[in-house]
Amino acid sequence: MSAASHRISRLEPYLDRSEPAPTLLKMLVGVQLAGFREDAGYAQDQAAREVGFSPAKLSRIESGKSRRPPSESDVTALLRLYGTDPYESSVLLRLLRRAGEPGWWQRYDKRLMPEWFERLVGLQEAAATIRTFEIQYVPGLLQTPAYTRAVVERGLPNASAGEVERRVELRTRRAQLLLRADAPQLWAVLDESVLLRVLGSRAVMRDQLTHLIEMAERPNVTVQIVPLGVTNASAPAIPVTYLRFGGLDLPDVVYLEQMRSATFLEDRDETEDYRIALDRLADEALQPRESLELLRTTRDQRYPA
Repeated sequence: MSAASHRISRLEPYLDRSEPAPTLLKMLVGVQLAGFREDAGYAQDQAAREVGFSPAKLSRIESGKSRRPPSESDVTALLRLYGTDPYESSVLLRLLRRAGEPGWWQRYDKRLMPEWFERLVGLQEAAATIRTFEIQYVPGLLQTPAYTRAVVERGLPNASAGEVERRVELRTRRAQLLLRADAPQLWAVLDESVLLRVLGSRAVMRDQLTHLIEMAERPNVTVQIVPLGVTNASAPAIPVTYLRFGGLDLPDVVYLEQMRSATFLEDRDETEDYRIALDRLADEALQPRESLELLRTTRDQRYPA
């Protein structure tokens, strides 16, 4: 088996996933096409010219960032140009067809799911590891519905009751990701102030901290707390989510959220800076066992039953 065939054979399990992962599959299709192009000795602009694409179009296909997957005719034209063998072509085209199946999150209203947020959810569904740092709220994947409701009502005071409930439903559905048989590893670092800031009510906070404790005891979830007494922590000024995809030749992605937009970083120099910052922050935070003790103590002393 050729190196390319071995590489693409690792993708076959994604054909049988019960839940489609269109964001991941678009990226995988793009990465494989870029690899085939390079193996065939074509520069990107040269390959685009040969099949009648603009360089920008081929760049979008190879990056997998378009909202929709490329057409089968476009991918077939590239595979023919690169002389890809029938087995490799068949696997890639089957992946492409699965990439066209909607993920559960794509059924939500675009008001709730703008394009940048849709991409984040798709990347989280595809990730092998999710690292996150939060300075104001409990990370979304670890929130209880009541806590989420309080966050939404605080952030969107003019939202209707119906919209609030749809947002709560969406975040609750996202959190099921951590309960899957193939769940990603989640490593969450929180500032201690998150535990002290009352959202909703003290009863809501008690339930939220109980949920955090229960989730932190799962084998795929690690929670660390940065104590208030740590004054020189290497904490970023904004929340950070760092995603890795586990041996699939895909770049790491850093997600930085603003109020009504977001930035995705994929350049290795930029993502490496954030990886180092998160590593340092984890070193400065309480270790997982100590963090669990702080969670229990804070719950029982600050939010007694």
